[in-house]
Amino acid sequence: MAVDDADGTTASMGPRLRAARERHGRTLVGVGHATGIPISTLSRIETGRRRPTLEVLLRLSKEYGVSLDELAGLAAAPAAEPRATAPLSFGDDKAVLPLTRYVGGLHAHKHVLPALGDPPARPRTVSHDGYEWLCVLYGRLWLALGDHDLVLTAGEVAEFDTRTPHGMANTSPDGPVEYLIMFGPQGERLRPRTLPAPGRGSRRPDRAQAGRDEQP
Repeated sequence: MAVDDADGTTASMGPRLRAARERHGRTLVGVGHATGIPISTLSRIETGRRRPTLEVLLRLSKEYGVSLDELAGLAAAPAAEPRATAPLSFGDDKAVLPLTRYVGGLHAHKHVLPALGDPPARPRTVSHDGYEWLCVLYGRLWLALGDHDLVLTAGEVAEFDTRTPHGMANTSPDGPVEYLIMFGPQGERLRPRTLPAPGRGSRRPDRAQAGRDEQP
């Protein structure tokens, strides 16, 4: 194979890797945790901004159960299966429901951790590129963040740089804990917008309202 052909084949693997991941209903976060490949690296490979190394290809090929020939376009990909509507299940009985499909920028997913019969051990921690915002919907969530341990209840939120080792566990034996995660693989963060306090400053509309008012 000529050098130009090899370069083109490597560069074209991004869409095939994304298709293989989506056939399995996997998220970038889940694949990153399972393979140890940074989520930002996976995102750049899938969008064609980075060429995968042989080591990365071998890890992803094993994780997705596909051959290198298929990823190179030398073998036919299996027929796509209908997208599952139920939450994805993991080995620790955690269920994850993806709420967005876009591989770049902020994306969201809902996690459900079942009740545990025995007192939980400290959650296993991982670290990777990105920034995360977490909101508990129901139950009590143990968040291990670096050397700190927090217990969050419904309505409480936390945000952190995911390069800090972090992990979650259900602290209650009586019921599940449910929480939302917004994740920015490139370090993207949520941008809060609030109205000014009454009586302070002029009554200028906010930027979004001003844009609407200026439209014909």
